[in-house]
Amino acid sequence: MIELTEHPEGVVLPVRAQAGASKNGIRGEQNGMLKVSVTQIAEKGKANKALAETIAKGLGMKKSQVELLTSETQSQKKFLIRGISRQELESKLAEKK
Repeated sequence: MIELTEHPEGVVLPVRAQAGASKNGIRGEQNGMLKVSVTQIAEKGKANKALAETIAKGLGMKKSQVELLTSETQSQKKFLIRGISRQELESKLAEKK
C-alpha cells in the first residue's frame, strides 16, 4: 500500500521514479511508493517535470495540482498533490492497480 501523508494543502505522494523508460506511465506500487516511469532522461529537471505531468494525467488532475516537494536528484521523491483529500487520492490510486 502506498504511504500517503496529510499536508495542509493536500496529500504528499511518495514516488519511485524511473527516468529514460520506453514510455510515460504509472506502473503500480513498489515499496510503499507509486512507481512512475518517464521517457525523459534525468537532466536539468526535465524528468521531474515529466513525472509531475505523468502523475497529473494518470490521476486525472491538473498539472498545477502536482508539485515536487523533495529529492530533485534522487529516484525516491515526494510530490504534493493539491486540493484533494487522502481518501480521494487513495481511491484514484486504487483505480490504477
